[in-house]
Amino acid sequence: MALRKNLKSTASSKLVITSAAFQDHMMRSLLHPDFSFSDPLWRRSRSKHPRPGEDMKERDLQRRDAREEREYVLGPALPPLTLAQKLGLVASPGEILTEDQWTRVKSRSVQQEESAQPCAICREEFHLQPQVLLSCSHVFHRACLQAFERFSGRKRCPLCRREPYETRVIHDAARLFKHQCATRIQAYWRGYVARKWYRTIKKTICPKDKRLRRQFFEARLQELNDSFVRYCHTDTEAFLSDIDRSLSSSRRVFQQLEKKSVSKPRENDWDRIKSQVIQRDVWDCPICLTALSSLSLPTESDRSDHQQRRPAVLLSCSHLFHQICLEAFEAFCADSRPVCPLCRSVYHKKLI
Repeated sequence: MALRKNLKSTASSKLVITSAAFQDHMMRSLLHPDFSFSDPLWRRSRSKHPRPGEDMKERDLQRRDAREEREYVLGPALPPLTLAQKLGLVASPGEILTEDQWTRVKSRSVQQEESAQPCAICREEFHLQPQVLLSCSHVFHRACLQAFERFSGRKRCPLCRREPYETRVIHDAARLFKHQCATRIQAYWRGYVARKWYRTIKKTICPKDKRLRRQFFEARLQELNDSFVRYCHTDTEAFLSDIDRSLSSSRRVFQQLEKKSVSKPRENDWDRIKSQVIQRDVWDCPICLTALSSLSLPTESDRSDHQQRRPAVLLSCSHLFHQICLEAFEAFCADSRPVCPLCRSVYHKKLI
């Protein structure tokens, strides 16, 4: 009887220990890790309102780590084993990962291109924001993972639901973003250099195509005109009036030289001029565009209507006009000595 009672008491004590171990394990796994049975309100209020100095220190550490790109394991060590885990009733968590294991986890994350994809929690790109790598090879924003842990109250991966996990700060996404920015800047710079080189070549080398060659010379001429006008006197009207005055003075000088050089033709000169008119074979007055009398021997028809024909005038420049037309032209000219209506040269005239 005593042995049976001892066996019953031993079984009941084992059952009590097992139930207490399971209860302790469930309490520790479901409650917040900062929860304290002795004074839970003080601990939770303290965790909700961190000191401003500690917050500033943490931010400075994050900035320094981002500059140095130093990787390190984040957070405290694994929680202590519960009674159920010590008794073997519940599987105990694995040991802390070594550097070699972290290297394999990171290589698996790189193969899956976790850092190149947006964060699975906020669905935004990582860019230069701090990111963390979990022991299950998933990558998240550090702030997003901390907010998820505070909301869920436990350390469980948002993707594969693995718990618990270890966290390591990495900078792969920041390196990728910097590489993309450098590549884009280099591409823009190469494009700018190529466009600048092409504009220089386009301005200096003449193309072979006729249409492009014409446009090239038109652009060059326009640039020369613009530069000439830009560097000339600011008053364009005065500049153009100066040009007109210089042209008029030059014209007067040339006219005086022509007046001095032109001499009255002789009889043999008039015969030579007549032969030139006959060879040209033009028998219309250039002013009124009507027929002129021929310089050859007159025929019977010419004698019959000689009275109807208007007299013609031969100029020393070998041009032939109606006398009336030339007198009207001379009366219309403003110069003291008019010039030929065709070749603009000073002349002597002879009635024929």
